Amino acid sequence: QQRVNIARALVNRPKILLADEPTGNLDPELSREIFNQFADFHAIGVTVLIASHDLHLLKTFAVPRIVLNQGRIAQIEEAF
Repeated sequence: QQRVNIARALVNRPKILLADEPTGNLDPELSREIFNQFADFHAIGVTVLIASHDLHLLKTFAVPRIVLNQGRIAQIEEAF
């Protein structure tokens, strides 16, 4: 289902893409593939906002991150 929704978004070329736990029920390989698709969106100018608990996967991408703790901003990390 996640792949279908991402493909649908790709066709529509949105200005912003919101993804809430897009890899929550996926294996690590497919999760990485989904995040690579998000990186492709970002490369063509789409703003991508992802809510995820998979910090390990998020840290593999050189993008800014906002870390929340109990609903409050705990840390803002610049792209590296």
